[in-house]
Amino acid sequence: MLPCQYACHTAPHAVSRRGFLGATAALGLGGFASAGAASELKRSQKRVLVIFLAGGVSQLETWDPKPNTETGGPFKAIQTSVPGTRISELLPHAAKRVHKLALVRSLNSVSDDHGIGEKIMLTGRRLEPGIEYPHIGAVAAKLLGGGASALPGNIQILPRGGSGFGGRDATFLGPKVAAVSLGDGKPPADLFRPKDLAGDADAAREAFRRKLNDRFARSRRSAATEAYAESYAQAERVVRQADVFDIEKESPKVADRYGRHDFGRHLLLARRLLEAGVSYVKVSHSNYDTHHENFDFHIEQLGEFDRPFAALLDDLSDRGMLESTLVVVMSEMGRTPRINDRYGRDHWSKAWSVALAGAGVKGGAVVGKTNATGTAVTDREVSSGHLFHTYLRAVGLDSTKNFYPNDRPVPVADPKAAAIEEILV
Repeated sequence: MLPCQYACHTAPHAVSRRGFLGATAALGLGGFASAGAASELKRSQKRVLVIFLAGGVSQLETWDPKPNTETGGPFKAIQTSVPGTRISELLPHAAKRVHKLALVRSLNSVSDDHGIGEKIMLTGRRLEPGIEYPHIGAVAAKLLGGGASALPGNIQILPRGGSGFGGRDATFLGPKVAAVSLGDGKPPADLFRPKDLAGDADAAREAFRRKLNDRFARSRRSAATEAYAESYAQAERVVRQADVFDIEKESPKVADRYGRHDFGRHLLLARRLLEAGVSYVKVSHSNYDTHHENFDFHIEQLGEFDRPFAALLDDLSDRGMLESTLVVVMSEMGRTPRINDRYGRDHWSKAWSVALAGAGVKGGAVVGKTNATGTAVTDREVSSGHLFHTYLRAVGLDSTKNFYPNDRPVPVADPKAAAIEEILV
């Protein structure tokens, strides 16, 4: 898979072990449910999976093709499992499962900047002075709970060499629901006990740390010290569920269905995390910033995306989890309909597409329309705010409620927008 270095040289964000530990206090201290209860919880607990095609995937090579036009490029549009709905021939496996998907083809997300566009898509808000809004992962971890899991409620799986927001995505919701970043899909190497440290010595050391921490907390207890203490307790619980991260426990046949490349492994890990009770998982696939050779890049990237995405939908459906798991395929922007002199497409936020599946989403639905060449929305224009309301409604949450940081009401979702009712069951 190509390394995550955007063609327009977006700077990466650093992820630290301290950020990991500071973010790993997502869930409560409740004990494990019985096997029967856990099985039922797996089916009924609401979860969100975001598959983020980093760099800006082309809507014309995915969900809204325009073949035989000046902007359409070389690829055909193929029939899907929904009569009358066509998508790019680069997604043959997804095409057979469009009856499980809802396509939104009329998104205007305003910004053509990578960093700003990603924030807009993940927060459902335009940037505003004086306030940072929490990302959907932190909101999902906060409102969906998932207290039966020992794992963090907000996990992002990053490509090899990738980086994330370092736990800053929770903003005023606090570190307990901030993202835990797994580079290359693996827990930080220094999270687990070193091999040369005996178990009893580690236990004694941890008991001494707790004793000192309790003494300190009795005189100086604060939200910060509680979050710090909880992060260590959470890390201990993560260690006890280390098997969840070991995709080698899956059968070779399953691993082959997802693919032996990074994205396939990461998507398989995401399914395991969702099964283990994690409320929100974000998997990033890069690099779609195709300012040059757009078509060759999309052949390669979508070739990696298509088969494991179909395998994921099938697995969630077979396990009875799809009806309670919202799956969203998004990016930070789309690509220009105009093809540049390097056979590439540049940044384009004015008219592009996202795909959703599962939870309260109406499979087979298509909302919105762009013109014949894909340059503008001609029907049912929506923003990231409409999508954010839709995500929350799909998993049974009231998107019109408020958070109250410092006793100040802050709407959970943009009050100027509303859910896209046409794609909700």
